[in-house]
Formats: sequence, structure tokens, C-alpha cells
Amino acid sequence: MIPLALALAYAGFTALCLAMERHYGEVFGLRRVPAWRALALRITGWALLALSLPSCVVAREWAMGVVLWCGVLSAAVLPLVLLLPYAPRLAAWLAPALPPIAALLLTLGAR
Repeated sequence: MIPLALALAYAGFTALCLAMERHYGEVFGLRRVPAWRALALRITGWALLALSLPSCVVAREWAMGVVLWCGVLSAAVLPLVLLLPYAPRLAAWLAPALPPIAALLLTLGAR
């Protein structure tokens, strides 16, 4: 469950970053992010961050799940911070790719 929480948190932070004009321009080469797309990216980002919490709670119950979630959020943002200045398209490409891969690994490992 923790890799899924990490992937969801990474995707959520990436969506929040792409809602900003600077990062959106670096990834897509456009000057301005349309208002409707910025709003959709913000909603999606916060929703993905919220979805990563239940994965942590399932993994460690409520008492330690919330603490684990704080750690997962910190760990998920680190690769984004390191990738965004140097490889912004790779950072954006990983966001939709990681959650399905993590879900597939979780399914295969569950038996």
C-alpha cells in the first residue's frame, strides 16, 4: 500500500505544480495555463493527495497511518523537486504512469 500512496502523492504534487504557469510553460511550452485547466489540475492534485491517505491508513491503521502519510508526502515531493528543474517533461510523464504501475504491483503481490 505504501508504493501506491507514494505514487498517488507524486501525481498529486505534479498536478499542483502544473497548475502554476511557470511549470506548465516548462512542460507544455505555452505561456499561460487556461483558467479551466488550472482549476482542474488543482482539484485533481488535492484529490490525489487525499486519496493517498487511505492507503497509508490501511497499511498502518489510524494512529501511525497519518504519521506515515506525512512521511509519504515528504518522500513523494523530493523526486519532483529534483526532476522539475532539469527534466520537467519526465516529471510530468511519470505522474500518470506511476499510480497504475503501483496498483499493478500491489495486485500481483497480494496473492
